[in-house]
Amino acid sequence: MARLVPFMAMMMLAAAPAAIAQSKAIGRYNDWRVYTEGEGRAMVCFAAVEASDKAPKAAEHGEVTFYVAAFKSGAAAGQPSLRVGYTLRTDLAPAAIIGRERFPMYAAGQEAFVPDGREKPLIEAMKKGSELRVEAASVKDARTAYHFSLKGSREAIEKARTLCK
Repeated sequence: MARLVPFMAMMMLAAAPAAIAQSKAIGRYNDWRVYTEGEGRAMVCFAAVEASDKAPKAAEHGEVTFYVAAFKSGAAAGQPSLRVGYTLRTDLAPAAIIGRERFPMYAAGQEAFVPDGREKPLIEAMKKGSELRVEAASVKDARTAYHFSLKGSREAIEKARTLCK
């Protein structure tokens, strides 16, 4: 079941900008936004923030968004993920960094997820921090780094979780 959650998240958020465009906007919490998609037990609620900085500047990043999703079905109450506009390397694990804490992720296509059991510590660190940095690498070997504001993350994540209880 645990490996099914990232697959479901990828399916629901397969095209990040399109998914947000088709989703119902619930509210804005400083730099974060909350959306829902679907109905009934199939509903997914998510908090999302776009990268405030992308490096290197010359690389083609596409849309870069960090999500924390909750599933009405109960499959997950907090599934952090990164969505980029290119295919990520699977052999060079992305990492989410808040302050001095580093959270390894794993790549699946254009998304990166936090391994089972590490979601809650990352979300707790996000709620306390001011900035999230994610380092990744493309299959074309471009090393990338993204910065995301965490201002409003606590409220947005809690709202998404409440909507999908």
